[in-house]
Amino acid sequence: MKTPLINRLHTATFSPATFCAALVCTLVFSANVLRADETCSSPYLARIDGQEEFVYVWTLGVEGMGDGSDKLVTVDVKPGSPSYGKVVSSSSVDGRNEAHHGGFTDDRRQLWLAGLESSRVFIFDVHTDPAKPKLTKTIDNFAETTGGAVGPHGAYALPGRVLIPCLSNAKDKGGKTALVEYGNDGNYITTHWLPTKEDARGASGAEFADGYGYDARVLPRKNALLTSSFTGWKNYTMDFGKLTADPEAMKHFGNTMVMWDFHARQPKKVFQVPGAPLEIRWAWGDKHNYAFTATALGSKLWLVYADDRGEWQAKDVAPISDVKGGVLPVDISISSDDKTLFVDCFGDGKCRVFDVSDPQKPKQIYEKQIGKQVNMVSQSWDGKRLYFTTSLLARWDKQGADNEQFLRGYAWDGKELKPAFDLDFTALKLGRPHHMLFGSTKIGANRTTVASRD
Repeated sequence: MKTPLINRLHTATFSPATFCAALVCTLVFSANVLRADETCSSPYLARIDGQEEFVYVWTLGVEGMGDGSDKLVTVDVKPGSPSYGKVVSSSSVDGRNEAHHGGFTDDRRQLWLAGLESSRVFIFDVHTDPAKPKLTKTIDNFAETTGGAVGPHGAYALPGRVLIPCLSNAKDKGGKTALVEYGNDGNYITTHWLPTKEDARGASGAEFADGYGYDARVLPRKNALLTSSFTGWKNYTMDFGKLTADPEAMKHFGNTMVMWDFHARQPKKVFQVPGAPLEIRWAWGDKHNYAFTATALGSKLWLVYADDRGEWQAKDVAPISDVKGGVLPVDISISSDDKTLFVDCFGDGKCRVFDVSDPQKPKQIYEKQIGKQVNMVSQSWDGKRLYFTTSLLARWDKQGADNEQFLRGYAWDGKELKPAFDLDFTALKLGRPHHMLFGSTKIGANRTTVASRD
């Protein structure tokens, strides 16, 4: 059951007129490709003017390494800077929380960073001094406040608030979970539980509904919110070798994606997408009504698209490698011109590049060995720079010599990835680098100022 809506935001009452105005604002802004940024960010996010100056790296602490705590590491990536490719600051939080993903508020003044295991959310000020983010608030009562949602996966900017997709629940630590909304002030607003077979919440495809969650992304002009699915707390805190050897545990992974009415926060259709579909990447073109995901356990690219009748459909459109047993694709990045998709594969440490000019028929055009393991990829808006990190989960990373932990920057000329810098996070005693976000001293105006929900 959805918790009561507690709106602590001082925003205008939402109306169809303001909703249309928000969509127009988004469309106008999407045409401006002169501003750089990470291509897979929220459409509501204030953009960087020019090139990114910093890469913020949300990093898992390792016992006995440095202070052992999770930390936000800031790396200088300004061209020509004497500290280019070097760490310029590091800010630790309390303990090891299974640092995973994060996201900015829409005004880009705050960076919210989530801990999958502790269900804590750490809020940093990245506006006052972008080179030295400062922790200003910690949300440490997440489960109690949200009505039992745990495992916050990250934060996704909406007007005046953030949307936090979760991975689990406090009752049984399984895969049934929710989307949670907080105001930019750090106060809780509401919880939306994902549809299940027992409570489909009016969505079609109820026979597939499993209640699992992972990513959440919005296509405002189509009033579309799309979510994906992974696994629950009991699985993602388990040793990877033990997990894969447990047939019962391996049954407990998400096999669905859900299309929602974004404004109403109402699930409309459940898609069967077997094999843990993870990251969602909407195309940017104003007539491109589709999104990609990759299934971690199925090693396939999937397309969610509007058909000729305007109905949303999902289908697998390409295998990711022909390696027996799969390559565990974990992160993807679509270029701002919607022509190229980068796919990181944790299993063999390679980034595979696909031509997705025809989204129905992706074709692999390139691959690059990034390391012995690779997880996240962040791509600049102009398509010229890509950054890679390594850590998946504390108990899932590879062991021994294969446990490389790095941030690596590359230049992309449309044909080849060429190394730009390499930071060994183990040698630097920083821990296991996971999610990356771009920072700058030069930030554009907010995209829209209207509320996303009345």
